[in-house]
Amino acid sequence: MQFILGIDIGTTNTKAIAFTASGAVIAQANTTYQPLIPEREAHELDPDTLLQAVLTVVQEVLAQTGRQQLAGLSFSSAMHSLMALDADGQPLTRLLTWADGRSRRAAEALKASPDGPAIYQHTGTPLHAMSPLSKLCYWRQQRPALFRQAAKFVGIKEYLLFRLLGGYWIDHSIASATGLFDIEALDWYMPALAAAGVRPEQLSRPVPATTILSGLRPEYARLLELPTDTPIIIGASDGCLANLGSYALLPGDASLTIGTSGAVRMLTSRPRVDPLGRTFSYILADGLYVCGGPVNNGAALLTWYASRFGQGTPPHTHDLSWFLEAAAQAPAGADGLLFLPYLAGERAPVWDAYARAAFIGMGPGHQPAHYMRAVVEGINYSLYQVANAVKETVGDMRTIYVSGGFIRSGDWLQWLTDLFGQELTVSNTADASATGAAILGLKAVGLLPELAAARAFLEVQERFVPDPQQHTRYQQYFKVYEGLYAALHPAFHQLALLGNDPL
Repeated sequence: MQFILGIDIGTTNTKAIAFTASGAVIAQANTTYQPLIPEREAHELDPDTLLQAVLTVVQEVLAQTGRQQLAGLSFSSAMHSLMALDADGQPLTRLLTWADGRSRRAAEALKASPDGPAIYQHTGTPLHAMSPLSKLCYWRQQRPALFRQAAKFVGIKEYLLFRLLGGYWIDHSIASATGLFDIEALDWYMPALAAAGVRPEQLSRPVPATTILSGLRPEYARLLELPTDTPIIIGASDGCLANLGSYALLPGDASLTIGTSGAVRMLTSRPRVDPLGRTFSYILADGLYVCGGPVNNGAALLTWYASRFGQGTPPHTHDLSWFLEAAAQAPAGADGLLFLPYLAGERAPVWDAYARAAFIGMGPGHQPAHYMRAVVEGINYSLYQVANAVKETVGDMRTIYVSGGFIRSGDWLQWLTDLFGQELTVSNTADASATGAAILGLKAVGLLPELAAARAFLEVQERFVPDPQQHTRYQQYFKVYEGLYAALHPAFHQLALLGNDPL
């Protein structure tokens, strides 16, 4: 049976799955890498490491499946990345990821500028250090020589496609997360380009997510043992494709993901921009948009806590089941201990790179289990706050599909269900973004009539039902949690000044 190779290029790993026209995963591969942090707030990747990662997972999957039934390669990638290239396409910088916070001052200036509200309304991208718009403003101000030398500014997927195919394209989905793209006109938004100081020819050509490219360079065709005319589906962003890969495709369906970070998203039939600026509105494909909000601090907080305050040897920082088992020894609400989970600043719904983490309500009776429970619940509260903002922007969530590494913990899922007060559904998705890329590829090459037809692949693995008493208890704690950021916001910014991190 024919299959699509869905490839998801992330900031810590690259995954590939072979996904058949009947919705079966017949092979998969994964490779990891580490970010580079040359200075405070930096978060970079070596672009050639990413290219090698893609080649590796493609070779590993094709070694399992063979090549005869391959219908195409379809790409998912992380959003908000940026690197500069010279006129020959050679890198002038490494790749700045969404987590690179050095453009915080530029983002704050944009947000406060007269053009700020219009840029958000037209692009659907909140003004934050994550966005390429802010990164470009930062480079323009802090690295003017680099800015003058750069012929092209591209992201992860664009650079890889340039290396593989020799051209510059950007899918509408990734473009819609740059802060530079008009999500209704489907073209670059000139006021945003003017704010960044770039010209349209310095950016890639925007194309729909189902666009099929070809012309694999001979050296890569030989390496991968593929014809040069192998269909390459440009694909979409990892966040939008996670909705597709989670089968959250009907009105009222939501996707909730917790990995290193986290997000809540809903599919919409038109752009839905929040009047309060709390959420994003990005393009998926075929007239579909995704409204949602990402949080910076997901399961990475468990690793952080384990490495700083955990017990035992380093393996504990990789297998965190012990953490959740310990957290389960404390009651819901951790006996009055709350955790504000802004260790790495925060995106939705507050969009404040200067926000920081804090334990609130510490008392002499709190044991390690209380702190661990509070950390997990802090992540849950942050996602619930995002979900409320999404619901206010789009409408009620009928079904919530969950994905990410956290679904291996029944305790964590139950606590989240109790907080939300509605069922959470675990589906059969192996990797939501890679699966979404494969589904999009099936549609592009004609093996799937429409994206909604992928619902036929859905298999519900488990449903978690809320406990009404626990829901009531969590709502009481959440009311306190909601007020913490506003109360501490002035202190966060004062501490940034005292820490030689000027606004």
